[in-house]
Amino acid sequence: MTFAATWGNLRDECEALPPEATLATPLSDTKFRITDVQDHRIVIELLDTGESRPLQREQFETLAGRVEETARGFHLDRLPPEADPYPAVLSLHPRFEVDTNQGILRETDEPTPSQLVQPGESPAETTERTEPDLAVYSDALLLVDLLESHDVTDLETVDTSVLVNLYTLLSDVQRGANDLRKDVSTVLLERVHHDQPVHGQFGSVQRTARTYRSLRDEETVLSTLEAAGIPRERVTSVDASKVEDALEVTELSPSELFEIERREYVRKAEVDDERKETRLQGLKDRLAATDGAEADALTAEIDALEQRIEELTSFQTGTTF
Repeated sequence: MTFAATWGNLRDECEALPPEATLATPLSDTKFRITDVQDHRIVIELLDTGESRPLQREQFETLAGRVEETARGFHLDRLPPEADPYPAVLSLHPRFEVDTNQGILRETDEPTPSQLVQPGESPAETTERTEPDLAVYSDALLLVDLLESHDVTDLETVDTSVLVNLYTLLSDVQRGANDLRKDVSTVLLERVHHDQPVHGQFGSVQRTARTYRSLRDEETVLSTLEAAGIPRERVTSVDASKVEDALEVTELSPSELFEIERREYVRKAEVDDERKETRLQGLKDRLAATDGAEADALTAEIDALEQRIEELTSFQTGTTF
């Protein structure tokens, strides 16, 4: 298929989108919308900044050519940052697919999902931070802050108080994450079918089955085995719990019946919830500030840097892929 036909099909797909349809770039997850489809370019609007940016036809042609040249797909990390929207738009064409798990853009023989976000989703809905009502979220936030504040790559050099905090938070996160994992697994069982892996951005899951066995009552097992020619003595053994009970009514020492080994370990004795909450609130306030003034300042710096880059490259010609 010539690119002229590909370009025509791509323009048709873009024009068929509802005005509120939102796409996301595969590398930076930047949300944008298509605002205009012209003969030689497609104009998009970045939702976080409101910036309008034209995507040129020749750049799409170059990218499509790169994909056709590579049998296993074009690796998206080869794209310059400003070209991130191109594969997202090209994925609207039924012949091209973005595989976020492998980080590639490739050709496909069957229509595949594009980089479209849920239609009608507003910028506030896609960028606003929400705080889940989960203990593991708060503990994980505290843990991340601790890991960022201290170098734990060499634990021997870390202060004891920091190690105590680290152990406590790791214990809390492990317990909370495991509880949440079990809840998620229960829901996934209703959605994932055998031999049909379901993929996400960070991995995939597949339904599987495992067989568990538990013995029937003792008399049934022993009599059945005896009927098959297996004597009871061959399958009976000392039950540690029953030995423990017997020790209670004798004057025997446990060491006469048990091999005793003493092992020392650290366990969490208590948690200072008040201090955790104080620190957690400080982190939440800092995140909220980042969403506001700090984020605006950072956006302004990025805009200025992009403007400077554009000035420096304005005299260059040719494609960037």
